[in-house]
Amino acid sequence: MDFAFDARTEELRERLLTFMDTHVYPAEAVAAEQRAALGSPWETPAVVAELKAEARKQGLWNLFLPDAEHGAGLTNLQYAPLAEITGRSPQLAPTAVNCGAPDTGNMEVLAQFGTEAQRKQWLEPLLAGEIRSAFAMTEPEVASSDATNITTHIERDGDDYVITGRKFYISGAMNPDCKIFIVMGKTDPDGADIRRQQSMVLVPRDTPGVEVRRAMTVYGFEDHWHGGHAEVVFDHARVPVSNLVGEEGGGFGIAQARLGPGRIHHCMRLIGMAERAIELMCKRAVARTAFGKPLAQQGVVQEWIADARVAVEQLRLLVLKTAWLMDTVGNRGAHTEIQSIKIATPRTVVDIIDKAVQLHGAGGVSQDFPLAELWAGARTLRLADGPDEVHQRSLARRELKTYL
Repeated sequence: MDFAFDARTEELRERLLTFMDTHVYPAEAVAAEQRAALGSPWETPAVVAELKAEARKQGLWNLFLPDAEHGAGLTNLQYAPLAEITGRSPQLAPTAVNCGAPDTGNMEVLAQFGTEAQRKQWLEPLLAGEIRSAFAMTEPEVASSDATNITTHIERDGDDYVITGRKFYISGAMNPDCKIFIVMGKTDPDGADIRRQQSMVLVPRDTPGVEVRRAMTVYGFEDHWHGGHAEVVFDHARVPVSNLVGEEGGGFGIAQARLGPGRIHHCMRLIGMAERAIELMCKRAVARTAFGKPLAQQGVVQEWIADARVAVEQLRLLVLKTAWLMDTVGNRGAHTEIQSIKIATPRTVVDIIDKAVQLHGAGGVSQDFPLAELWAGARTLRLADGPDEVHQRSLARRELKTYL
């Protein structure tokens, strides 16, 4: 087996690493200062636009899209180490290179299922980084881990659809640049096939009847990584039938097509978050002394660092294998591995970051280091795109099927 990166991946890695060192890491403190001075916590700091302009100039743009017409034309295997690098600064780097969720998944949906008019109106400005978007599926009143439970109604009324429902933790919705929602609801709530009851429609943010009601925090943090999470109410919001994505009844299938790449992208970035935590752990361990010797010489600290390195190397190999399978046999053929990384990666990275927090003492839970926010983000990913238990249930059923 050849574990080396190909020439294009290596070249992009070197450019991206330099971009991180030269532009992204120095911008972290600047972004925090600018955000504190803005009138709204959801306004985008000016430094973000500067980073995006520089990334685009350097050709570090839309790296996630395998479609060469719209993106960089990279395979999942080529993109994996690049996404990992951006995960080291999740609040800035993915946005800087236009590879941040939820826009990535929404662009994939529009590229794969959108009409020519939909791609012209919404995909092109998203690809250019001119607007942001949101994906509205999760609801507060039902167990949204089972997407067939959603209750939002999408009713046909002549040449329009009328949307009524309540969503929450809608990523990206607090960002003033969020101009479009992809909304999942039921067009056929009484249909015999529960996986054909749902459809997806495009709902512009300024549509009458759309209310972004409040921001949802993540362990008390205002999640700027994804443009903020929000509770959104659709009160008889009316859009043209031409805003349907794909076909009526195709919403569940589109959601599954969207979530497969989204899950591996999260895992790629999580590995970068773990690497940042290990780096901070090591720097802290050699810089601090307790009970007469550096923390780096304390046995328990050495165990934490060694275990973290082993875990990251294991996760990276599984993520790369999954990416390779997605490239060679498709998402369906990589289903077991996608579920495996979705179970293992957030859980393991949360533990690594937690050890880094512990090593930093009070500083670890403070705003002086990125660890507390990294922990909150990683912990949230045990829920996003399906909680651990849903993937464990499905994976166990697949394993048991051979023996039944």
